[in-house]
Amino acid sequence: MIRHIRRTSAFCLLLLVLLLLNGARVQLLDADEYAHNPANRRADLLRYDQPRGGIVVGGRSVTGSRESGGSLRYARTYTQGPLYAPVTGYASQIYGTSLLENAEDGILSGTDARLAPFPLWTALTREQQPGGDVVTTIDPALQRAAYEGLGGKKGAVAAVEPSTGKILALVSTPSYDPGELSGSGSATTDAWARLNAAADRPMLNRALRQTYPPGSTFKVVTAAAALEHGVVDDPDAATDTPSPYPLPGTSTRLTNEADGCEDATLRHAFEVSCNTVFAHLGVDVGLDAMADTAEKFGFNDDGLMIPSRVAGSTFDTDMNDAQLALSSIGQYDTAATPLQMAMVAAAVANDGDLRRPYLVNRLTDARGNTLAHTRPRRLHRAMSEDTARQLRELMTDVVTKGTGTKAAIPGATVGGKTGTAQHGVGNSGTPYAWFLSWAQADGAEEPAVAVAVVVEDASADRADISGGGNAAPIAREVMRAALDR
Repeated sequence: MIRHIRRTSAFCLLLLVLLLLNGARVQLLDADEYAHNPANRRADLLRYDQPRGGIVVGGRSVTGSRESGGSLRYARTYTQGPLYAPVTGYASQIYGTSLLENAEDGILSGTDARLAPFPLWTALTREQQPGGDVVTTIDPALQRAAYEGLGGKKGAVAAVEPSTGKILALVSTPSYDPGELSGSGSATTDAWARLNAAADRPMLNRALRQTYPPGSTFKVVTAAAALEHGVVDDPDAATDTPSPYPLPGTSTRLTNEADGCEDATLRHAFEVSCNTVFAHLGVDVGLDAMADTAEKFGFNDDGLMIPSRVAGSTFDTDMNDAQLALSSIGQYDTAATPLQMAMVAAAVANDGDLRRPYLVNRLTDARGNTLAHTRPRRLHRAMSEDTARQLRELMTDVVTKGTGTKAAIPGATVGGKTGTAQHGVGNSGTPYAWFLSWAQADGAEEPAVAVAVVVEDASADRADISGGGNAAPIAREVMRAALDR
């Protein structure tokens, strides 16, 4: 009898050990897999069991929460939703999260270990804390100026503080109200279907996620490459460029819309935007050096996070000379986001030092205590200080007497570059109007802002669409708002 009791006890002990081992496996080894299983609603129940923390712009939260009455207790609300949608993204009880709502979900939902007084214990128990706040770098005045400047047009604006990399404005139009996606009822599913089916794609973040041919605004990069690699020693010397310029190895002759491009100097070619000169310079610089310079400005980087992911801007590294010539004037398959082109202007404005762009200034707990603070960091040394100085002169000439005069602001030095990018089959699409710029108040120690604007559907006759006419006035109002800070 005793022998049977011993065997039964040993068997029960074995089962207990197996149970404990399996429990440890589930809790420690497979916890993440179970936590992220789509069938597990625990995370959603926790996420919406309490009000989310705020996304703060200019000292005020542009988000809130409301009781929804369902098992997912609190739904997200947004003030001025369309204005800030390219920054906040959405937090939906059905469709998940995007942009800052996604990148900083742990802080906002209260699950981040940094919110807990005892982080290790909270990490083990997965105890939820009150949601913290995400304080952004966005300036409401610049954001409003960019949004109203674009108006009903399809396009985007990105504005950056050159000396730090702070993103001051991030606008994409047409926009949408993320509050329409917050709940879990039929109104939410209807809104999701409508927004995703819309021809003008209002949920696409054109400032971060859409790349465009940058057109002539890319000539800033080509000019930097020519100066950095000694192809041009003197911006006022003739460049020995024919007009039209025969693309190497082809019978195609590249022409200009501007006059005076035959054997023009770099300064004149920049001022009136000669295609032939910059195509010629790009070929003379060579593919490797052109790609190297473009990458120092941030091209061909698929890993940029602000903390939301930014689409990679591209400069091809495998081209023949004809393709290189076209790429050097921002055509062929050169492509850039508006944020990337704002980074180009910022590097010029900041003596060639490109700062890593960032959107979150600091994270706080529910009591306002700072948990993390973003410190400005260098992304690349894009060019020498001397090259940056020469480019600032060239860009200033564009605004004072070239194609960008509509960006001029009294009491400030403004540098700019226009661009009109052809696209579509046989260049049949409405040209994209570009303008990138920077502005420095008279007497100020450094430029206040760098701005890139792209307008996809400028409301003008095709022949009248231009970066100087359609995009420069929008950039001017954003720069004016920055100078008034």
